[in-house]
Amino acid sequence: MPKEVTIEALVLGRKEPGSAYGTRRRWVFAISTSAIVLVIAGMVATIVVRSPAQIAAETGAPPRDILTAPVEYRVLTSTVIIRGEVTPAQVVSLSPQPAVSGDVSKAMITRIFVSKGDELGAGKLLMEISGRPVFGLPGRLPMYRDLRPGAVGADVQQLQAALRKMGHSTGGDSVGRFGPGTKTALASFYASIGYDPLPAQDDGGAAIEAAQKEVVSAKRALEDAITPSPRTRVGELNENDTSKVTTNKGKEAERAKDDLTAARRDLAKIEAASGPMLPAGEVVFLESFPIRVDAVSGKVGSEVSGSVMTLSAGKLIVQAYAPEFQKDLLRPGQKVQVLSELTGITETARVISVSDTLTSRDQLAEEPQNADANQETGGSGYLVEIDSEKVMDSRLSGQDVRVSIVAASTGEKALVVPITAISSSAGGRTVVTVVRDNDAKRQIEIQPVATGDGYVAVIPTVKGSLSSRDQVVTGISQEFTGSSER
Repeated sequence: MPKEVTIEALVLGRKEPGSAYGTRRRWVFAISTSAIVLVIAGMVATIVVRSPAQIAAETGAPPRDILTAPVEYRVLTSTVIIRGEVTPAQVVSLSPQPAVSGDVSKAMITRIFVSKGDELGAGKLLMEISGRPVFGLPGRLPMYRDLRPGAVGADVQQLQAALRKMGHSTGGDSVGRFGPGTKTALASFYASIGYDPLPAQDDGGAAIEAAQKEVVSAKRALEDAITPSPRTRVGELNENDTSKVTTNKGKEAERAKDDLTAARRDLAKIEAASGPMLPAGEVVFLESFPIRVDAVSGKVGSEVSGSVMTLSAGKLIVQAYAPEFQKDLLRPGQKVQVLSELTGITETARVISVSDTLTSRDQLAEEPQNADANQETGGSGYLVEIDSEKVMDSRLSGQDVRVSIVAASTGEKALVVPITAISSSAGGRTVVTVVRDNDAKRQIEIQPVATGDGYVAVIPTVKGSLSSRDQVVTGISQEFTGSSER
């Protein structure tokens, strides 16, 4: 039978003889005491034991109440940053209107030979309008008239040069005159692209045939009017020599001779005006080749209405618009860095021109090639044209780019400090305040020589008193200011 534990034993902890409770009570007491000792020891350790970082923080100098910046030794530049658009030197919107004749009643696209992004050489076919070809040739003058045999002018000279470049000789034609050699060269070119040229005289050759008949008729009349004299031997009669005809026929022969001369002159004139022609609607002249196809908006089977194709030629350039307050900082020859944030492509370039005319964004938007340019910026600006030092990456065409123009430079390395480090001393001297490692401060008199992008190139009055190893004061610490206000 188990032993009973009395109330007194539970309360006073007295051990009853032979009771197991007393033993358990002693174990509980011992464990509790040990836990208390460990807790106290941990608290003491957190007070006494410190890490090296804690020791350094507690024993180190208090944080500085000033802001500093290093003195740099470098080339100081002043940079103007504006936005620009990469555009070809020449952009042409093609809206061909070939001559409508015969059974052709309207200008309709019948074939398209190119696609967007294609690069083409001179003389390559672009499209076909109502069965007639449209092609590009090298030249700066726009095509404003049909070029026919007998025409004279700078545009004829341009055509002759283009034909010769493509290997079609213009023979002995004088420069700028559409003669027989140019007719032969033009016919040869059309044959090379698989088309027949349109005739300058759209009469099926009737005019030439009629003129030839007049010559034959006049020649026969002259022969009839000439009667050999008794002294003329066989074979001596010549239509150009009426001295050997009888007197009664002399006047008639002279008139017949004049008629023959006039008939031959008329025939030569008609022949000179006949032959192949170059219609204005079949060619587009561009400044340089190869050309690029930027857009093809026309479709086969549709009638020509407005622009059906956009072509570009020449080097890619950058057109940017500088605000009025920056315009006087820019001039031709300045170095430029062009950056496309979209592709990461950078190009080195130079300013080639700065306009003296203020152009509003509304005026820019009215021009088709600038319709999307600078719509968000508003205002106005001066056109700045920038040309790359090498052939610009074609992937930049049409992109909006960041343009960084070096407006000024020290040329050589100099000591450079932030503009906020410059101050005036009590005596009116221009100084910077140098902070040494022991927080000692010393004012160094300097002479500013150039500014740019928030920095100043300086020369110390005392040689060697300022170096690129120094730190200069630029302001008061925000933390210090906040604590002072509190």
